[in-house]
Amino acid sequence: MNTYDLLVVGSANADLVVGVDRRPAAGETVLGSDLVVHPGGKGANQAVAAARLGARTALLARVGDDGHGRLLRDSLDSAGVDTSGVLVGGAPTGVALITVDPSGDNSIVVSPGANGRLTPGDVRAAGELFAGARVVSVMLEIPLETVAEVARSLADGTRLVLNPSPPAPLPDEVLAACDPLIVNEHEAKVILGTELGGTQLGTDPEDWARRLLARGPRSVVVTLGSEGALVADAAGTRRVPSVKVKAVDTTGAGDAFTAALAWRLGTGESLADSAAYAARVGAAAVTREGAQESYPTAEEVAAYARHGGAL
Repeated sequence: MNTYDLLVVGSANADLVVGVDRRPAAGETVLGSDLVVHPGGKGANQAVAAARLGARTALLARVGDDGHGRLLRDSLDSAGVDTSGVLVGGAPTGVALITVDPSGDNSIVVSPGANGRLTPGDVRAAGELFAGARVVSVMLEIPLETVAEVARSLADGTRLVLNPSPPAPLPDEVLAACDPLIVNEHEAKVILGTELGGTQLGTDPEDWARRLLARGPRSVVVTLGSEGALVADAAGTRRVPSVKVKAVDTTGAGDAFTAALAWRLGTGESLADSAAYAARVGAAAVTREGAQESYPTAEEVAAYARHGGAL
């Protein structure tokens, strides 16, 4: 029997958030709101989102021996995440500098800090976590060599979910392990190499998915913002509709989507049904400020669906 429904291997950051009337252009200074510090990072966000939904969740990450690291560990503990794999030391805790405009859209600059010191050796030393996980989720806010070691460390029958954010070209061994690879349009361009010249990506998400599948993943999910998502595997493609809400803050919504999808896949749901559930979780998250603080429980997601988008 699996000890964990989901093992997340990834980043843990302190999110330093400032509200702005508009995001600054190059060389421009704008005034913003008071600074607010939230626990964040794609790895920690996914772990908290999954745990709040009821998944048995563990996190393998690295934080600094500082106040931001303690903030993150407290948030993870309070959500019920197993933090035995949260390593301490090597560098200050990673920091994300975030501006949020009145529409809820954000711009983010990340200083990796301790996230950049999560090594392949740390992955190899966490064998018990991998052996006990039904699904493993990973992202690219940690070194690519560490992501590759994650792909090599999967137990038999364990499913790997990868969101390549921030995007970078991926080794074939990593792509081949993905089930699914979750990308937006920008990430799809980077994985396919079209931003560096050559063949243009085009405007057809079904074509993006087919080309991504040809690179080796067992399945692909393309997120399309207000147009929902597209899921694709050897059986074909299927559209998943979006959930219409008034966004307050989109920070961490993609992490909530990925965590929810990974958890539901581990319960045996189909890729399309898992993505539809994840879309509801992500929609609920953007109606509240912050990342981890915004994540709904399973009961809230059910109520959200019953009442047409009102929590």
